[in-house]
Formats: sequence, structure tokens, C-alpha cells
Amino acid sequence: MVSKGPVTTFLCLLLGSLLFPLAGASTQQAFRVEPDNITVLEGAVALLQCVVDNPSGVIQWVKDGLLLGPDTNIPGFPRYSMTGDPSKGEHHLRIVGTQLADDGDYECQAGRSEESPGIVSHTALLSVLVPPKTPAFKEYEANSTVTWVAGVEYKVTCSAADAKPALPDLSAPRSGVGGSIFQLQLTGAIYACLPSPPAGPTDSSPWWQDMALLCHKGVPLSTGCATVPPPPVLVSSPPVPPQPPTIEGYKRPEIKAGETLKLTCISLSGNPLATLQWLKNGNVVSTSWETEDASGASRSLLTLSIKPEDNGAQLRCEAMNQVSPLPLVASVTLRVVFLPTEISILGSSSTPENKQISLSCSTTPSNPPVQLRWWLGWRELTTTEGETLTHGGTVTVSNLTHVARREENELPLTCEAFNEVMLFTRSTSLLLSVQYPPQKVWIEAPPPDSRFRAGTKVRLICFASGGNPAPRLVWIKDTKSLKEGTQVASGKIISKELILTTSPSDNLAIYRCNASNGGKSPALTAQTRLRVQFPPIDVKITTTAKEVRRGQTLTLTCVTGSSNPFATLAWFKDAEKLKGVDLGQKPAEFGGLSTSGKVTLVVSSSDNGLRVTCQAYSSILAEAVNTFYKLNILYPPEFSSKQPAVAQGVEHGAVELPLHVSANPAELSCSWSFRGEVLKPGGSPRHHLRAGGSLAIWNLSRADMGQYRARCQNPEGRNETHLHLDVHYAPSIRSLGDPIYVDLGATAELVCIADANPIPEGMFQWTWLVREGCSAIDLPKASGAVGRLRIRGARKAQAGLYECRVDNGLPPPARGSARLIVRFKPEIEKGMGLGKVAMPGDRSSPATLQCRAQGVPSVKFSWEKNGAALHPDNPRYTERTWHEGAWHSSTLTITNVSAMHDYATFTCRASNALGTDKLDIQLLSTSPPDPPTGLKVVSITHNSATLEWIPGFDGGLPQRFRIRYHWPGTPGALYMDVFPAQTPAFTLTGLSPATSYNIGVSAHNTLGESTQGPSITITTAGRGCLAGGGRGLAIRPASTGLLGSDPGSGRGVVCSGQSKESGLWVLCLAQQGIGMTGSLSSQGTYPWRGWSLAGSEEPPRIYEQVADTPSPGADEGLPFELRGELV
Repeated sequence: MVSKGPVTTFLCLLLGSLLFPLAGASTQQAFRVEPDNITVLEGAVALLQCVVDNPSGVIQWVKDGLLLGPDTNIPGFPRYSMTGDPSKGEHHLRIVGTQLADDGDYECQAGRSEESPGIVSHTALLSVLVPPKTPAFKEYEANSTVTWVAGVEYKVTCSAADAKPALPDLSAPRSGVGGSIFQLQLTGAIYACLPSPPAGPTDSSPWWQDMALLCHKGVPLSTGCATVPPPPVLVSSPPVPPQPPTIEGYKRPEIKAGETLKLTCISLSGNPLATLQWLKNGNVVSTSWETEDASGASRSLLTLSIKPEDNGAQLRCEAMNQVSPLPLVASVTLRVVFLPTEISILGSSSTPENKQISLSCSTTPSNPPVQLRWWLGWRELTTTEGETLTHGGTVTVSNLTHVARREENELPLTCEAFNEVMLFTRSTSLLLSVQYPPQKVWIEAPPPDSRFRAGTKVRLICFASGGNPAPRLVWIKDTKSLKEGTQVASGKIISKELILTTSPSDNLAIYRCNASNGGKSPALTAQTRLRVQFPPIDVKITTTAKEVRRGQTLTLTCVTGSSNPFATLAWFKDAEKLKGVDLGQKPAEFGGLSTSGKVTLVVSSSDNGLRVTCQAYSSILAEAVNTFYKLNILYPPEFSSKQPAVAQGVEHGAVELPLHVSANPAELSCSWSFRGEVLKPGGSPRHHLRAGGSLAIWNLSRADMGQYRARCQNPEGRNETHLHLDVHYAPSIRSLGDPIYVDLGATAELVCIADANPIPEGMFQWTWLVREGCSAIDLPKASGAVGRLRIRGARKAQAGLYECRVDNGLPPPARGSARLIVRFKPEIEKGMGLGKVAMPGDRSSPATLQCRAQGVPSVKFSWEKNGAALHPDNPRYTERTWHEGAWHSSTLTITNVSAMHDYATFTCRASNALGTDKLDIQLLSTSPPDPPTGLKVVSITHNSATLEWIPGFDGGLPQRFRIRYHWPGTPGALYMDVFPAQTPAFTLTGLSPATSYNIGVSAHNTLGESTQGPSITITTAGRGCLAGGGRGLAIRPASTGLLGSDPGSGRGVVCSGQSKESGLWVLCLAQQGIGMTGSLSSQGTYPWRGWSLAGSEEPPRIYEQVADTPSPGADEGLPFELRGELV
């Protein structure tokens, strides 16, 4: 068959070339070499050649119409690859390890390109040859020998499968030739043979005897070619029956059980040799045999392990071949000698006394048989004996009949088997059990007059002697058998202990013990009686009333169960004892008495649920039995004393209005109303009625605050109560005046009005928001929702922003601020150097005069020259004013200062509605500076002193400072220039400890030096001490005043002493942690005045000697003073 795939491909390529003609015929693709048909052997390498000139399209191979692709290593076909030099147009298909699946049609194709149409080679056929498999006989196995009977036709089939191409004829004639599904051919041959018998008795063998039939690949079926494989099938000579078999190995007439017997069966001649098998009692036991061709014999060995059941067994050997009409047989019969393996006694060896016992003794089969005899103890008994024949041996049986006596109990009864000839004996025994009743029974118990309290353990023991089998002891209480206790044997005495915990039912009960061993004799018995004391078995309370309402009378009757002795009754209502009536006693069960009594009481609603207890008490036993009756009192709703009158909630939260109500019946309905309107929880998302009648309100608001009424009812009536809901909410400030104006020295009041609930003490807090931070102000208790801050004697420093904070514990706290404005008349800043301005008067430089004043409300400035107001239109004078809070500034600039016209006294006036202040400023020529003032000591150590001073007028030029100091005994003073130059402070070092120094300071500029300024005298401290000074102490407000301590020391002991030379107090700080305390005084100017040393008798007046008197406004540096009353 020719594949249609390549034709279809070729037509497509042809149509493509017709529809799209290509230019340049000289560059068209063409085959130089096309693939040819090739034939390879399976497993070899196949190479299909393909060479294309001017290749421009994709080149690939086609197998049976399947495109293999342009890759060199073809995907999906690992054994396929394209080889050759592509630059030369070589695209050969190489297949390694060829298989039958590679057999098929192949084409080489060059695809269409822009220069050339596609081309397809002619089809090449790849044929894969497969060698045939080994030939095989169908009817017989190779190398086998078969027997043929003369006159019968036999067929022998020889075939070789899976060959390509098919094999030539194996023989002639052949029966048929076929092929496999993969082009593999099956070749077969059938040879028919009809052997004939010999022509006469003289003929030794026919022509076909011992002929070899041969079949192999490529060779016809023939005879006599013995060297060609496979091995031949041999056809033998005519068959002959074998001779009868014989058995060897059984020589003795008898054989013992357990021995091993080996027998050999032999059958001679026969063609073929005989097959042998062994049978035992007609059953095949062996089918194995051996043949000896040389001797013409068949042999079979049988090995048997002799057992007793083999006695009399027949062993038979059968021999036969294909031409034997019947099996030939030889046999032997076994005689086995064996002894009995077991002796058994049948029958019961237990019997009542003076009764006849019958037993039978038998053996297992034996050969020869054995004899039996009986023994009782050491005495032989008379018996009857018999034998029973069984297959394989003899069973011996002996029967015994004997009258049993009590004295023969537990003697051994033996059956003995023996054979005197074989010197054999074996026996078996059992004990003779003679049954007789027990002889005596008795009880070990407490004395008859003993009395036991219920719950006491009592021990009773029953004993019995004699009897076979051992008697069984049974305890009986009155008429009921008891299972308690374990029977114990001790020799010939049997006992059974009964340990019982006494109960009321044991009082006067009879405990009996019966002893019997199952015989017909009556049981022996013994008995005892117990006396038990017990409290009432139970207590019951009854009443005839079905329903009881509050205020009614209720009668309860109490009856006790049986008790011994009788009990007395007592009544209780919870812990309250009631007075009852005794109704006497009556006989009751278990020999006891029953007591009755009653009690009458008037009930109230508070009795509902209470228990009325009836107590039955036995004074002899000191034990009581109680029962109770739970009171069920019907009453309408009642509100508990725990019902609150006020409930609290938080705004926007939830609250539950509790309802402590009780009623009987407990099924009651409750409703709530607010401000006369009934609340319907089902119609409001905020109101929810809880179990028990409580009302839950969600998302509270202050509008929910008020009086609520709860009304409850049940079948017995109705009742109501009232509850006030107090809603707490965070504070808010309603009013806070801003700003607040107050005149200097007057009283200022800041009022903060808040709305809050609750209004606790300390809800208001005022904070002064100063520029550096904030300062809390402690206030006395505020009343109501109004907080007030009253400042008496208002000062300028107290002006600013004050915050009112309201916090009642519910977040967030409310905050509001108000500004306090202190009004005061203008105060011009005055000080050293502010009243003079120096400038050359050569009309070359301008001069600026500064005036700075503080005042509220706003300050206006005006300038005068030598008392005459300056005209604002004068071009030589320019004024500029600006304001910053309470401070106001004005500058007067004089253009081209002239000594003749401008050296004068200029006056600055600051005015507002409250007053006026002025400052005279002298415009002078440049000069040496004025001396410094206010020299003071900041701190003193043993070798240094830190000084401060106030600079004087600098004369219009930069000034420098110089320290002058000397001490007693020195001829002159020492000088030290201050660095940095214009710093008004300096630390003088290199001083001697505990030495008095006189120190002064002066100033100088380029025009000269000032006069000598003031001087002070100091004394340095000893080693390890520090002399205190103003800035050496840190001052802070505190509840007890002001606390002073050295910032650098941390802790110290304050030791004090006064220098005789200078009068200065010196503080010596050691590492002990003791501080110094004092209080702020309105007297004096500096904060260290008025301090007192803890434990001293008089104030030390530290550094009260200063070089100069400070200005009146020096105390304005304090941020806040409690000069007045805070309300």
C-alpha cells in the first residue's frame, strides 16, 4: 500500500507554487541525492540519504505521512537524528538500533520559501529483517522419547514463529503458512507416520525403530540427521508386559510398634518397564519408583513407621505398563506387637455409706491382651473380667461391685493391668469417697443479755464437725438466708464467720446456722438472738391544709418511725424553737415505739420558704433524727428592704434599675413608668425588661434622670415602689469671663461656671499658663458648680492666661481659659547707664535715645529737649514707637549730632489713662566710663571667689573691667583684668584658704579709667568647706516654705560659723544629707534674706552686707507670690 500523506503534501506544495510564482528560477531548491530503499537487520543502523541544492526552506523528514520536524535531534524519536553538513545541503536521516516499528515509508521534504517552492523526494522503503525463533514440536517435548504402537497413525507438528521474511518449507507436504501482525511469518509442518509391526518373529525390529525425527530452521523434516539441533524425538521398539512383582524386607513374623519397616518392590522385564505403586489396606501410599534399563527392572522403596493400628494391615505392590491388561500384585500382612497406652476407670467413686458402688476398668487395645485386677488400699477385691476384640488389638474390661463403709472413706481404689509373659504392669487409681452427715453444730456469739447500738459491728461464728463431704454452713436471719461470710476448713472442723453491722431490723431477730452436706439426713441447726437499740427509723410531718396565706393558722403533725427506746419531739422554725404538743407513743416494728406530736403557728410572708423542723431525740443514744416541712405561704408582691431608692448610671452608658421583689406565687408581672408615662420595653430600643422585673436602660442621657415607679402584681394582689435614677455625666463649662481686667493692687476674681454630675469636692482646678510652662494653683474647697479664683493685691507679674479645669471623675474633663489683664500706669525702665548717651558732637554721627516703658493700657510717648517739647515735623529728630504686650518702646534718633545744639537733657514721657512717668537722658560727649556698682560675692571656696557687679555708663565707648584685691600684710594691691572683656562677673582664683581679702572693681575704655568703685571684704573658706552665696542656693516653692540646698552638693551637713573679720556666714557641706529650710519674706529685696538655719537660735543673715542697694524693682523677678487670698 502506498501512503497518501506525501501525495497530499506534494499537491499542496504544487498548488502553492502555482498560486505564488517565485522569482529567480536559478535559486530554486532541487534534490541532488534522494533516499533509496534499504534493508537492514533488526538492531543495525539505517541511513537514508538526502542532499538538497540551494536549500532555502525548512528541511525535514516524513515517516508514514508524519512530519518529524526540522530539529537535528528529532523530538519523540530518541533513536532518530539528522546528520550531514547542512552547508552542503546534506540532511541524512540516521536511525540507530532499528526495530520492527521502524519498518515503513520515508520522504525528504524542503519547505516553501520566498525564493523557491517546496519540493518532496520520492518515497523510500525501509525494511527491517527479523530472524525466526527456535522451532518447536507441538505434540511432544524436545529430547523426549515416545512409544508408538504398530498400525496406529501419529502426527508430529514442527513450527517456527515470528520470522521476517517467512522461512522456506520445513517439510513436504506442509500443512500451512501464516504470518504475525507485525509482518512476522509463522512456518509449520506436519509429518504423518504409520509404523508397521515386524514381518515375522525372526525380525528384530522394523525400519522405523529408534528413528530420530528432526526439525530445525531451514531444514526439512527428515530422519537420520542426528547432528542437527534440536535433539530428536526417539520412537522405541514394540511394548511387552512386565513380570509379576516381588516384595523384599519383611522377614520376621512380628514387628513392634514404633519400629521402622523398609520394603522393596521389584518388577523385571517389560517394554516399557513397569510402573510401580504401593497400597495400604487399598489406599495408595506411594507412587514413586526407579527403572534400571541395563537390568530391565523397576524398583520402589516403601518406608513405614509402625503404629499399633497397623496390626493386620495389608501392604500391596502393583506393577503394570501400557500393554498390561491388569496390574500384577504382590502383598504382605503385618503382625504388630504393642502394649496398652492408657487404663481408665468409669463410674463414680463417691457414694453414701452402706451403699453399693459399681465401677468399670478398661484398657486401650493391645496385642497380646493383658489381665486386670482391683485393689482397695492394700486389699485385692473380687471382680469380673472380659476381653473385646477391636481392629488392631484387644481391649480388656473388668467390672467391680462393692458396698462402701464409712471407715473406707478416702482409701485409694486401684485398677492394675499386667502381662506376666511380657513383664508388663500399669495401673490407675482414684479415691473412694463415702458420704455421711455432720455430727455436731454450734454458734459462738455475745452473751444473751448484751445490747448493741445500731451501727455496731457484731461477730457471729458457726462451727460444725464431722460429715463427708464437708458440711455446708448457711446463716439464716429469721427466715431469710444470708450470703455473707466465707466458709473455712480447719482439719475436720468447718466454720463460717458472719460480721454484721447492726440495724433496727436486727432487734430481737433470730440468727440461725444450718449445717448439711447434701444428703437425705436433716440439717443440724443452732441459733441466737440479738438486742439492738436504735433511733427513730424515720420522721414524717403532715398537715391537712392545702393552701396557706399570710396571717392564717397552720397545724403540723410529726410522727416518728420505730425506735428503741422511744424518742422525744422538739419543733424549730429555722433557728427559732417552737412550742409543740406531745401526742404520746405507740408500738411499732422491730420491737420499738413510735412517738407523735403537733405544733400550731400563725404564718407571715417572711415565713415563705422557711423550714419547720421536727426533731426526734433519743436521750439514751444521745442521737437525733430530723425532718422538715417547707412553708409555702401565698402573698402578694412585697418589696425587699434591700430595694434601693436611688440608682446611678453614666451618660451614654447603660444602667439597670434593680427590682428586689418577692411574691408567692412567684409568677408576677411588673411594669415601669416615668413621669406618669408607662414604659413599654417592647416598643423602645433603649428600654429592656429583665428577668425578675428589673429595667435596663441603654444609651443613657441626662434627660432620663428622675423618679421611676415600678408596679408588680400576682394572683394574690399588687404593690408598687419608687426609684430615683441619677445620671452622671462629664463636666462642661457654661460660663467663663474672658478677658478679666483689674487695676494694679486691686482684687481680681475669675469665675468658672460648670455643668456636671456628680459635683465632687475639688472638682475645679486653676492653672496659671505662664510663658515658661504652667503652674498649678491650690484652691480651697469649691461649693456647687461654680469655681472662683480671687487674687487680692493684683501685681503686674500675675497677669496672663489662667485655665479652669473641671474634672468630676468622668472623662473627658472640661477646660476653659481666661486672660487676666492687670492695668497700671506707665513705668519707664531706669537703671545704671540708661540716663546717659555719649556721641561725638562733630556733626558726623547720629545718636539714638531709647526709652522703654511698661504699662496697661497702651502707653503713648512724647519727647522734650531741656523741658521743651520737640516738634514732630523737625527733620533732625525722628521718633519710632512699637508695642509688645505690656511693654512699649520709643526711640529718638538725632541726625548729625552737634555739640552746640544737641548736647542737652532729653526727657521721655510715657502716659496712659492711669498716669505718666518720665526719664531724663543726657546726650554727652564721649568720656571715661563710670565706676561699676553693686559688687557682690556669688560663691567662695578655700582658694577662689566668684564676683558679680553692675556695669556703669560706658562713656559711649566699649569698656573693660579690672579687679583689685589685697589681704593683710601685703605692701600693695594686685590687679586682674576680666576676660571676656565686657562680662560683669569673674572668678578670682589662686586665693589662700581661710584668708581675709579686700576686693574692688573698676572700668576703663579708650579715653581712660573710671574712679575706684565700691569694695567688699571676704574671707575664704577652710579646705573642704563652701561659703554660701545668693546664687549658690537653689530656691523653689514648697508647702512648708522654701528649701535651700547647694545644687552641686546633692547632700550635706550644714555647719555654720561667722567670720570675725567679715561677719559672713560660711556653710560647710559634708556628706551627711542634712538640708536647710526657710520661708519667703516680703521684707527685703533678695531671696536669701530671712532664711533660718535648722536648729540655730538666730538667723545667720547670710551676705546681708552688699556693695550697693538694689533697685526697687529687683523683686519683680519672682514668677508668682501668694500675696493675697485665694478663694
